[in-house]
Amino acid sequence: MNVITDLQQWREIRKSLKGSVGFVPTMGNLHEGHTSLCARARKENDIVIASIFVNPTQFNQAADFEQYQRTLGADCALLKKIGIDYVFSPSPNAIYPDSYEVQVSETRLSQELEGEFRPGHFTGMLTVVLKLLNLTQPHRAYFGEKDFQQLMLVKKMIEALFLPVEIIACETVRAKNGTALSSRNTRLNTLQLEKAALLSELLVSDCSDDAVKKQLEQQGFKVEYVATKWGRRLAAVWLDKVRLIDNVPMTERNIKNVASS
Repeated sequence: MNVITDLQQWREIRKSLKGSVGFVPTMGNLHEGHTSLCARARKENDIVIASIFVNPTQFNQAADFEQYQRTLGADCALLKKIGIDYVFSPSPNAIYPDSYEVQVSETRLSQELEGEFRPGHFTGMLTVVLKLLNLTQPHRAYFGEKDFQQLMLVKKMIEALFLPVEIIACETVRAKNGTALSSRNTRLNTLQLEKAALLSELLVSDCSDDAVKKQLEQQGFKVEYVATKWGRRLAAVWLDKVRLIDNVPMTERNIKNVASS
């Protein structure tokens, strides 16, 4: 496996690649959710690239950006076991030579739910995803459904800008207690991890969105939103100082039960 940090070196390598290319963008601090994306990409492509780039423009709080764990060595060891061909890990200065003066924004979908509580987050996300797709030029790119609104926006950008890449959506990977795996989970202690399971339990219940929110608040969560739309029930909460998001698919029966409860 090759770890590439230099943009010019990467561009020369990309020119030489033959066959189908799969791409998994990450911010590192990898867990089984990331590795499941990489494993699927490995099965479906001749060449697989994973990026590790902690993108400063999609963090709303400087402290959150600073606290994000950088585990490049461990991440690369994990990706090597899966059989990833290239790890692309550029610096912020390389990705943003214009000091983030050129940005990619969406004006409707990005304004609600995550967009309401994290202003500017989706603009930073779309901008870096477009840059990474341009640099890696994959045939397929793999995204998890845990960040469902992000997934929708990436698909919308691909269609709007006519990018020649297929976006592959992959199911959320969960811990044994049902909690959606997240890099931020490493900041939770054992008791908090057990408590976090309540979020996924309530999302799949027949309780209304308001009832789910009330029960979470009663258990000490700070709730930003619980909403049923796009065929999913989505939520964002704070458990002490850690922000958690999750979503689950909703059948027509679920939606009717939720609406009538």
